[in-house]
Amino acid sequence: MDTDQGLLVEEPLLFVLIGLLVFWSSIWKGFALYRAGSLKSVPWFIVLFILNTAGILEILYLFIFSKKKR
Repeated sequence: MDTDQGLLVEEPLLFVLIGLLVFWSSIWKGFALYRAGSLKSVPWFIVLFILNTAGILEILYLFIFSKKKR
């Protein structure tokens, strides 16, 4: 394996998948951080900001844990 281009040349699909995962996770993270900030939920904001869970924790927070108070 040539060290200059190695993995990129051998596994281009891997980079596409990683890029899609980063995009997917970033979208959900943005929505979840916005909701946590607007609800002034500092602990959730910190947890969501630090942990990277490929969007899973963010989706759970948005649809289960962040019920808006009326």
